[in-house]
Amino acid sequence: MTQFRKALALWGRIIFVFFILLLTFSFAMFQGGFVSWFIFYMALPFMLYSLLLNFYPLEDIQLSRKIHTTQIRRGQKYSATVRMNRKLSFPLLYTVLTEKTTSIALRQRNAADNRTMFMPGFRKSHVWHYEIEDMPRGEHVLEGIELEVADFFGWTKKTKMYPLKQTILVYPRTVEIPYHAIESSYDQGAMLAPHTLVKDTTMATGIRDYQPGDRVSWIHWKSFARTQTLRTKEFEDRQAEDLFLLDDRRPSENFESQVELIASLLHSIVRGKSSVAYMSVGNSIDSFPVIHSESHLERVMYHLTKVLPDLDRPAHEVVSRNLQQIRATALIYVTTKLTVEMIEAIRRNIKNLNTCMCLVITKKGGKLDKEDEAAHLFATSKGFIVKHVSSENFASVFTEVSRK
Repeated sequence: MTQFRKALALWGRIIFVFFILLLTFSFAMFQGGFVSWFIFYMALPFMLYSLLLNFYPLEDIQLSRKIHTTQIRRGQKYSATVRMNRKLSFPLLYTVLTEKTTSIALRQRNAADNRTMFMPGFRKSHVWHYEIEDMPRGEHVLEGIELEVADFFGWTKKTKMYPLKQTILVYPRTVEIPYHAIESSYDQGAMLAPHTLVKDTTMATGIRDYQPGDRVSWIHWKSFARTQTLRTKEFEDRQAEDLFLLDDRRPSENFESQVELIASLLHSIVRGKSSVAYMSVGNSIDSFPVIHSESHLERVMYHLTKVLPDLDRPAHEVVSRNLQQIRATALIYVTTKLTVEMIEAIRRNIKNLNTCMCLVITKKGGKLDKEDEAAHLFATSKGFIVKHVSSENFASVFTEVSRK
């Protein structure tokens, strides 16, 4: 059916141009005189060009795209170059290139950012370099480039879709957060102490480059004998869930800030040589039991790149059973709205929990309503650490922890 419609449209345009040609010729023949024949000869080149353009094969045109920024952070600039090459020197007039994408966020951007019009004339090549400012977070799929050519008056239009499928990953922005372990309680009182990793040296899981401070007993001597390069064994972490990071994907105008805080926390913890487990609660529950290396962090960042605010029920109803599986002694809960029900769910379901820090994302200078204040007071009365943070003070999350 599609091919039939294309053929029908092609012959419809040809018949239309022939009709105009016959109309002007008949007018000149019957009317006579200089003016009527002048009109005919003036219109003749335009009509002949329209007829010839119908038979120009768009398959002669080849398009290619080169992306200069395949992995960028939210708010940064995306740039790409599209090259058009052809073999025939048939003159082309109004030529439009449009970047087609399935990404709703990109389609909502200024249409001029991914669309250009030019007149190649007899040139066989053309280069289009375009940029999109302030890229939104997400996985954006570019389906291809649509080419459209037209004559002087739009009598003849031809389009062709070039399937150049590529993917752009726009990661959430991250902020450098100095990592310090959250407040832990001991018999001697409350103190700040780092979460140390206890290695199970009976089972090696891999090798890595030697780092100053590694024990001599951890050196992989067989690898050193082959390469003359010091490598260190990697062992299983027996306390991978001592620190647990939990967030909910509640729809909110602060959701992007929440994602950026999660990404920043994970970067800070992993690069602080510590380990963390992470659970993201939405319509589906995405869990990452162990995050302590760059490869683990990369998988979580890919999740944070695509994640959407899709939680359509109260968080405590969705996650209650999953909370029972958490064996952490310290929990960081990130949300845009703290509720009494969620606090109760954490207290009731997580055993052996010594410390819980609730990070509530707000706008700078935003005021709390009565419900938020009640949840805040209830959490602090149960020994939770509650802190309202905005994108301006992410860096102070670990350094200014206090019970209020």
